[in-house]
Amino acid sequence: MKTTILSLMVLSLMAFSVPVMASGDVEHPPHQHWHFNGMTGQFDKAAMQRGLKVYREVCSACHSMKRVAYRNLVDLGYTEDQVKNIAAEYTVTDGPNDEGEMFDRPARPSDHFVSPYPNENAAKAVNNGALPPDLSLIVKARHDGPNYVFGILTGYEEPPHGHELLPGQNWNKYMPGHVIAMAPPLSDGVVAYDDGSPQTVEQYAHDVVNFLVWAADPYLEARKRLGISVLIFLLVFTGIMYSVKKKIWSDVH
Repeated sequence: MKTTILSLMVLSLMAFSVPVMASGDVEHPPHQHWHFNGMTGQFDKAAMQRGLKVYREVCSACHSMKRVAYRNLVDLGYTEDQVKNIAAEYTVTDGPNDEGEMFDRPARPSDHFVSPYPNENAAKAVNNGALPPDLSLIVKARHDGPNYVFGILTGYEEPPHGHELLPGQNWNKYMPGHVIAMAPPLSDGVVAYDDGSPQTVEQYAHDVVNFLVWAADPYLEARKRLGISVLIFLLVFTGIMYSVKKKIWSDVH
């Protein structure tokens, strides 16, 4: 009887282990060094400004960032005048006016990033039925978000022998299932940098991830400063209370 039960347990464990082994071909994105990681990590403003440039010149053609307003760009080190100039490059539909009609005007700092499409159906129609995800919170919506996004942007390659792709499909070694509808968005030299940084796919991907992490969590640095202050306060408070306790109980034998 014990032998039978033991055999059933072994068979059950083997059955549950099959899916795990089957998923072993999934390649995890490489871990990158990010300035914002760790208890004292901070944003790299130069990288974020370059990442904004990559987003504006490449990613914004397909992906929206509806949760970010142009005025928020002052956090990246831009002046208010620079932010006004950036916003004015885009057009938004406003209204109705006094005549009850909608009208177009240059975007203001208070406006959110202008979407490349008027609505979701229009976005699907242009992208073969696929809806490009909004990038405002993309690094929060994916496991190991920064490394995941970096991996997707740098993981395009030719499919292995024997793997046929349908029209509009691409092979990405870091994509679950490896098949992705988005064509490779980056290539060396596609965005010109003014600060002498390398104009490579890896550098573009690194910079745009820095920008997207800020967009998804703009208060990251403030939270870390508050956390460190709280820890210091608790340590000091603990020391004071320990001294008080020793003083109170010093005469007790």
